[in-house]
Amino acid sequence: MAEEPQKPASAEEVVGVPAENPPSEAEAENIEAEKAQSGVEDKISQSVSFKEETNVVGDLPEAQKKALDELKKLVQEALNNHELTAPKPEPEKKKPAAEKKEEVEVTEGKKEAEVIEEKKEVEVTEEKKEIEVTEEKKEAEVIEEKKEVEVTEEKKEIEVTEEKKEAEVKEEKKEGEVTEEKKEVEVTEEKKEAEVIVEEKKEVEVTEEKKEVEVTEGKKEVEVIEEKKETEVTEEKKEVEVEVREEKKESEVKEEEKGREVVPEEVEIWGIPLLGDERSDVILLKFLRARDFKVKEALNMIRNTVRWRKEFGIEGLVEEDLGSDWEKVVFKDGYDKEGHPVYYNVFGEFEDKELYSKTFLDEEKRNKFIRWRIQSLEKSVRSLDFSPNGISTIVQVNDLKNSPGLGKRELRQATNQALQLLQDNYPEFVAKQIFINVPWWYLAFSRMISPFFTQRTKSKFVFAGPSKSADTLFRYIAPELVPVQYGGLSREAEQEFTSAYPVTEFTIKPATKHSVEFPVSEKSHLVWEIRVVGWDVSYGAEFVPSAEDGYTVIVHKSRKIAPADETVLTNGFKIGEPGKIVLTIDNQTSKKKKLLYRSKTKPIAE
Repeated sequence: MAEEPQKPASAEEVVGVPAENPPSEAEAENIEAEKAQSGVEDKISQSVSFKEETNVVGDLPEAQKKALDELKKLVQEALNNHELTAPKPEPEKKKPAAEKKEEVEVTEGKKEAEVIEEKKEVEVTEEKKEIEVTEEKKEAEVIEEKKEVEVTEEKKEIEVTEEKKEAEVKEEKKEGEVTEEKKEVEVTEEKKEAEVIVEEKKEVEVTEEKKEVEVTEGKKEVEVIEEKKETEVTEEKKEVEVEVREEKKESEVKEEEKGREVVPEEVEIWGIPLLGDERSDVILLKFLRARDFKVKEALNMIRNTVRWRKEFGIEGLVEEDLGSDWEKVVFKDGYDKEGHPVYYNVFGEFEDKELYSKTFLDEEKRNKFIRWRIQSLEKSVRSLDFSPNGISTIVQVNDLKNSPGLGKRELRQATNQALQLLQDNYPEFVAKQIFINVPWWYLAFSRMISPFFTQRTKSKFVFAGPSKSADTLFRYIAPELVPVQYGGLSREAEQEFTSAYPVTEFTIKPATKHSVEFPVSEKSHLVWEIRVVGWDVSYGAEFVPSAEDGYTVIVHKSRKIAPADETVLTNGFKIGEPGKIVLTIDNQTSKKKKLLYRSKTKPIAE
């Protein structure tokens, strides 16, 4: 029978917060009795909006199929380009516009930079050559000027010599006019001859020097022209070499790209490849659902998860020995009614001061606990069935009984950090989050952790105060699979009954008796288990034979079972004739009681 939709419970119903003016015990019992008589059931806060979707691709809506196909293409491109395991790019620092421009030019291609450098070198070489030619021309001009100065000095020397001779002639003139005239004539003739000779000689030398300079300049010009031609040839040669190198590099890049296309990057998460396996679709759907089927956001989440797993060292962490200090903090026990494995998180264990100190005293210890928590979840996830029709999610039961309060800063920090890591890197792995034994302070706690969860995640939450915890668990988990400390019949030690024997549930109303009968038609040994959650009721058992003249046998004398007594009672009776075992539970309290029982028969050895 389908359950009727339930309205959300009030804050007091969810966390068991006492009212400002709580009623007396007698008034409370009367209120409970009135509720029972009117048939009003206590409401348990639970999520009714979330329903686990299918992982069979053929059954998906068209929009989701399209998103999955698009994500596959993007993942394939990322694998081909080896992008998923590439290191996370560091944020760029702000730099001046000139530097940014230079960086852009550099990133556009190392090849272009090399070509530019080579061209610059050629230009520098040409400039150097032109400078050398200019210097040589200047040297030639200096030489010419020097030669002209030497000629001028020689002319001055000749004039001085002539003046000296003229003075000598004048002196000699005094000695004799005849001789003087003769000498003057001779001197004049010699002077003329000397001047002619000197001038002719100087002219010849200057002409020869000019010719030599012109020849030298011509040679230089020829050399410059030849050097320019050689430079042009060198430039053309270098340009050809650069083009060849570029073509070679382009071909190498193309070959590398072809190689990457042939051998794409191989990436696995939880032991399953991202593509190429029927289970891969289940993995990709988890990331898509975590991001409301926004394909690019899902791809980014996959990329971040792959990088985080590499940085965190998940593969090595799975094999790491982190001790057994927390084996009672998180443990697996049974399955829910839909086949999801159930994991229990028992925060009350941290009430132990020694364990709390060992876990949260300093950052090193907190990090070790977080690594252990991730290791525990990683192992849980790897044990799931990722086939399209398999069970690929878990149920988590969070026991807040005796949990340290909000004043424990270290616990709060570690919890927030763990929650963030789990939500960012383990998407859509929890089918249901059940919080039991929720204390009064949970309203503040829920506000604290709420920002760390998406609306979809919060829709999976179920809350129950201490008095409603067992009933809440039984909604999702069969009683035979609920641990005995939470109201069920599952125990660690070997017992008479295993989880293969189903349990019958029954709710006993306040101030009423209820009887359970086990008919027996032949000789046998009947064994049964019984439990009333919270007991505080009277229990008795007897054998009633089918024969009218038979005698009733008391198997278990009726007595009141206190809450602190045995949680589960196991009884047995050897029956030698047809009849029945009758169990009687008398609930004289003002509260409803949850009754659990099961039985089996064993043959009697002859």
